Amino acid sequence: MDAYLDERERWEALLGWLRTNGPAILAGVAIAALGYAGLRWWDGRLNGRDMAASVLYERMESAFSRGDQLAAFAAAGRLERDYGATPYADQARLASAAAFVQTGHLKRAAAELAVVMNHAHDPLLSLIARLRLARVQIALHQPQEALDTLDAVNPGAFAPRYDVVRGDAYYAMGNKSEALAQYRLARASNSGGEIDSQLLGLEISELAANQPRAHSAAHQTRPSPPVARPGIH
Repeated sequence: MDAYLDERERWEALLGWLRTNGPAILAGVAIAALGYAGLRWWDGRLNGRDMAASVLYERMESAFSRGDQLAAFAAAGRLERDYGATPYADQARLASAAAFVQTGHLKRAAAELAVVMNHAHDPLLSLIARLRLARVQIALHQPQEALDTLDAVNPGAFAPRYDVVRGDAYYAMGNKSEALAQYRLARASNSGGEIDSQLLGLEISELAANQPRAHSAAHQTRPSPPVARPGIH
């Protein structure tokens, strides 16, 4: 009998506890369920957004490839306006900049590249934009600005590409000895084959042949750059 009463008392205590705490438990379960559903909805929305941006980006690329720049720039503008938080917007700006370069609108290309360089969500795209901007600045007869652009970051694995463009900037300034030094740095650090070593070798040979012997010897014994030296694509 005592065992029965103990069991009954425990059962009644449990029922009492549920009456007191049940609403809070149910509310917690409901909130958790709503939170899970909200996450699923948000993930679906992001996936849908990325899918729409991807389709629009493909349309832009197709328009550029067939020479329909009006349609291509319209698609690029929509990507930048409606899908600015996706990588496709940055890619669209890079594509637009390339089109501007091809048509000789260098200042417009520089403006697009500067936006990607400063605001890209992907650090790699930012480095690519920075390198391309430096090339455009050289074409705009702004070699010192190009050097400033390149020297502002550490490009890591893209150092050989940065060194080449840095050499181009020095060459545009008439400083062929420093251009030669930069090309040599690029060749020395090109372990991953990021640049065309054969073409770069021809440029180095041509520049070296026209350098005074003393200058050439001085640059051949130039100390190696630090490992964390700033340069990409």
